[in-house]
Amino acid sequence: MGELIKVGMADYKTGSHPASLISYGLGSCVGIALYDSVAKVGGLAHIMLPDSTQSRATENPAKFADTCLPLMMDEILKLGAAKNRLWAKIAGGAQMFTFANATDIMRVGERNVEAVRQVLRKLDIKIINEDTGGNYGRTVELKLDCGIFRIKTIDKGEKEL
Repeated sequence: MGELIKVGMADYKTGSHPASLISYGLGSCVGIALYDSVAKVGGLAHIMLPDSTQSRATENPAKFADTCLPLMMDEILKLGAAKNRLWAKIAGGAQMFTFANATDIMRVGERNVEAVRQVLRKLDIKIINEDTGGNYGRTVELKLDCGIFRIKTIDKGEKEL
């Protein structure tokens, strides 16, 4: 059993087999796993917001989909991954609260998921599985020995992608 590396909110971590990466409490945030099954290296990000250009506080690039994912990918490549072998699995992006007269700005989870999809398309990384949306939180774990992306919820049980 390898080390369990914790990824906080607005954070990302990378690692290699036999470690696992875990992030707790995704609500409207999105967890993005990138993985190379040959090199057995990958990364897990816990992004909070879709776009750094729409924010005044940009000192933490891991907070945003557009700035976090390129950084994490570069770090994974330095660990021995090949870009053409990288795939992504994503989870989260829930609508945790309902608002009367909700505006687009309040649909943070949905906007986060769409931003992650756009950035991954731009990086030419295919999303091979996802568990997004809904109105419930998730905890995600990427097992770096095999690429399993485990998703745990309180009411919806546990699943592996």
